[in-house]
Formats: sequence, C-alpha cells, structure tokens
Amino acid sequence: MAAPAMNRRERIREATLVEIRSVAHGLLVRQGSAAVTINAVAREMGMSGPALYRYYSSHEELVGAVTADFYQELGEVMEKARHAYSEEDSSRRLLGMCRAMRSWVTAHPAEFDWMFASPIPGPDQPEARSPRLLAGLNFEQVFLDEVVRLWEKSPFGVPETEDLPDSLRDQMVRYSGMLDGRLPPGAAHVFLSCWIRLYGLLCMEVFRQLDFAYSDVTPIFENCLADLCSMLGLEYEPPAEPAPGTAPFREETES
Repeated sequence: MAAPAMNRRERIREATLVEIRSVAHGLLVRQGSAAVTINAVAREMGMSGPALYRYYSSHEELVGAVTADFYQELGEVMEKARHAYSEEDSSRRLLGMCRAMRSWVTAHPAEFDWMFASPIPGPDQPEARSPRLLAGLNFEQVFLDEVVRLWEKSPFGVPETEDLPDSLRDQMVRYSGMLDGRLPPGAAHVFLSCWIRLYGLLCMEVFRQLDFAYSDVTPIFENCLADLCSMLGLEYEPPAEPAPGTAPFREETES
C-alpha cells in the first residue's frame, strides 16, 4: 500500500529535516565531528538553536539521523553494484559489491568514521531499534543476503556445528537463530569471518593504519577478495582493468 501523500506543512517539515542533515554533513566533512553541534547547524541555516530543536530534539538524535543517511547511501551503492550482474554471475556480484564498498568508504573517510564509531548493539539492548542502528543493520543485510543466496544456490564448505569450539558454537547457534536459520551455525561463522576481514581491512585503510608499509592497499584488498571467494566457493576474477586505486582522502580544513 502506497504511503499517503504529505500535505504542504509535512512537505515543508521534511524538506527542512533534509536540509538540517545536509548542513550537518557539510560541517562534518569540512571541520570534523566536533563542529557538528545544534547551534552550529542552526547558524548555518539562519535559525536559532531552540528553533532547530523542534526538528531534532537532541544532538544525539541529529547525529543518528545523519549517520543513518550514510548507511543508506553506502547500502544503495552496494545494491547497485550487486544488481549490475545477473544472479547467475555470483562471483562478479560479490566482487562488485565489495569493490563498490571500498570505493565509497575511501572517498568518504569522515562519514565512515562516524559510522564506525557507533557500535551496533545486540538485539536485546534497548537502543537496538533506533533509526541509526536499523539503517546500519540494513546496510549489513546487503552483504548477508548475497551470502545467503550463495548458500541456498550452492552450499560452500563450512565446519560442522559440533566441530566449533564450545564458546564459538554457542554464539553461532544463537546468531543462526537471529537469522531465522537461513545460515546454519557453521555457515554463519564463515559469513562473519568474511565480513570481519572485509570490514576490518577497510577500517585499517581508511584510518591510515597501514600507511607505515603500504602506499597502495589495492593489491592487499584484492588478495582479501580472493580469499573471500575461496571461502564462499566462488572463482576470483581480477578487475577488468587495473584498479584505479582509491579516491583521494579529502583534506579536512579549518573554518
């Protein structure tokens, strides 16, 4: 069922909410996270701080809304890369998603910093249903859904549940239940191992933890993708042409 059309007042409010988030985003990129305050955003918009509180009741709520936008944008980038290939072209779908993810996060280090700095809580924690965290889970779901599709199409090699170490087995049984059994515990372990390797390497690259050894992380990233393909029973395919490297980091400037 289509959502009912917004009236004029609702449209104006929605446009203002979008503008507030856009201004906050600009402050983040130009001046860093400390610059993103209610008063600073209000000044940029020609509003008073109290007036802006009519739209976002707290700094935390504003940060959460902006972060949710980042998750949504990255998820859409990965979805677009995923659907650029048919379901029969499993390797290219997965590789395209991973490469698109890297391109986005390396081009948006300030945004990724905000996303990474906000942990996603477990389902039993009270904040687990906040818009920001739901957006984060939806973003991760893009990668998860593709791995589930691979598993259903052609199950890849996974450890037997009883062969997992006790504490890991209990956690994977619980996590498999959270996924409604779409991945059995061993397959859930393989999925998380892939996600940790991919996300962890990107974090190290974006936060410049590899600069001491690497001026170009592309070969390391491609080696990681080859390993992921092996774990998921896929054939690794190098980029069609030499990877152009990553987008340059934006320099944060002082106002």
